[in-house]
Amino acid sequence: MSNAQPGRPPVVDLAAWQAARDELLVREKAHTREGDAIAAARRRLPMVEFDPQVEVVGPDGPVPFLDLFDGRDELVVYKHMWWDGVPHQGQCEGCTHVPWHLRDAAYLHARGVSFAIVTSGAWDEVAPFVEFMGYTQPWYSVRGVDGPAGGDMGYLTSYLRDGDRAFLTYSTTGRGCEMVNGSLQLLDITPYGRGERWQDTPEGWPEGRDAGWFWRVDADGNATWGETGRPAPQWTRPGAGPVETLGRGGRCH
Repeated sequence: MSNAQPGRPPVVDLAAWQAARDELLVREKAHTREGDAIAAARRRLPMVEFDPQVEVVGPDGPVPFLDLFDGRDELVVYKHMWWDGVPHQGQCEGCTHVPWHLRDAAYLHARGVSFAIVTSGAWDEVAPFVEFMGYTQPWYSVRGVDGPAGGDMGYLTSYLRDGDRAFLTYSTTGRGCEMVNGSLQLLDITPYGRGERWQDTPEGWPEGRDAGWFWRVDADGNATWGETGRPAPQWTRPGAGPVETLGRGGRCH
């Protein structure tokens, strides 16, 4: 039984669907096992020692980077890009996408792992943004701090503590951040996926758009990267109304 519908998967009976699903499952299981093997190799990477006493700035003022471990031996940090002197609606769409999916670290804490967000923005600009977004995770400014504690932004980074010593153990590249973006993982199981041009989709499917095209929307929920948009979660925040400018130029850092 098949009923072709333009731009949609073919219609079949349950038995035919199950057979196709079982065939795909073989590939999914291989993908899972390869992911496990990569994780095992990741755990065996060498590490880099750095000065954990380098100062970062948080709500209580300057503190040593070591404080981010919060007494635990392992730490995961998201490094959030920042636009200097820019209103909330102009801050980085991609970097909004990551911490919005990491609003609670209870399971990390239960495993003995701390989580924090650092950014290259100055603390007096960062603090109002954190309050506006309603973030409860610890945030710190690493303005002027070199890597491994600071450095380039836009990545997930892992650290290990040994008493008063600290080590860089791992850092993602750009798309590596997708591991925590639950919305992307869910979109990947839908028929139309992320709706982005780079996807391999059948002929007749809805035409894709630029990567991350839906991360910024206007007050009516329409995707736009124009002056009237905000990163999508910001419209859920108290007092977030329509805007007429992103208030930014150049590039974030």
